[in-house]
Amino acid sequence: MKLERLCRDFYYRSTLKVAKELLGKYLVKGNIIGRIVETEAYIGIMDKASHASWRKKETCFPMWGAGGFSYVYLTYGIHYMFNAVTEEEGKPCAVLIRALEPVENIIGATKGPGRLTKTLG
Repeated sequence: MKLERLCRDFYYRSTLKVAKELLGKYLVKGNIIGRIVETEAYIGIMDKASHASWRKKETCFPMWGAGGFSYVYLTYGIHYMFNAVTEEEGKPCAVLIRALEPVENIIGATKGPGRLTKTLG
């Protein structure tokens, strides 16, 4: 299977568009491959579902960066969440990867963002 890395410009666009277009793309970590089947968009500090709306900028600072970076954060002191930053620097937007369909070398649950990150280590 030949996979091509998404360019940073892919993420430097509308968060809703990126969330939709990530569906069907592949997430690769070493020799582990999964197809993204569920995403969730978080758009700025006015989005009450976003941790940028209630956490200090210092605790979720990656969201304020430029699109094209990914980060993992701990929520509720229990679950790790994997996000891709979107849009321009200074606008805290990101897409949460909620579920993967296993493609290669995935053993464990990948439906649900906490299970996904636990399985991927």
